[in-house]
Amino acid sequence: MRRTLAQVLARRGFSVTAVSNGAAALEQARNSPPRFAVLDLSMPGMNGIELLRELRTISPATRVLILTGYGSIATAIEATRLGAVEYLTKPADPNTVVKALFGGNPVDHVDTDETPTFAEAEWEHIKRVLGDCDGNLTRAAEKLDVNRRTLHRKLRRRPPG
Repeated sequence: MRRTLAQVLARRGFSVTAVSNGAAALEQARNSPPRFAVLDLSMPGMNGIELLRELRTISPATRVLILTGYGSIATAIEATRLGAVEYLTKPADPNTVVKALFGGNPVDHVDTDETPTFAEAEWEHIKRVLGDCDGNLTRAAEKLDVNRRTLHRKLRRRPPG
């Protein structure tokens, strides 16, 4: 999801840096404090709440959004108390993420009508990986870390959009 969201936001004109853990995010923030940050609640090394605390000391003006697959009222309250502008459960639509980051008012260069849905972005990604694997469904499923039958079912469906 991190890669997909980064690709979608980059296509929307954002300069995106995607990292896979809290330590890398803090290092990046120290080198170049971000204007916006989308944090996952569950990450290797430190969770999103811990990262949010640290990020606040480095860059208090950063607008932070927390994404989670395991939402709870307690963590939502804690994230908000620490300054997160929004707390969303995954999967979150890119338009929802952008609107949350901008307080419901996307900036001029962000065109919400042209943003692909996650289903469209997923379809594009699957087709790209399948092409990289020369059409080999088993290798593509391994690269995508999905069951081969699940991938086969996704490919049988009509493309989104």
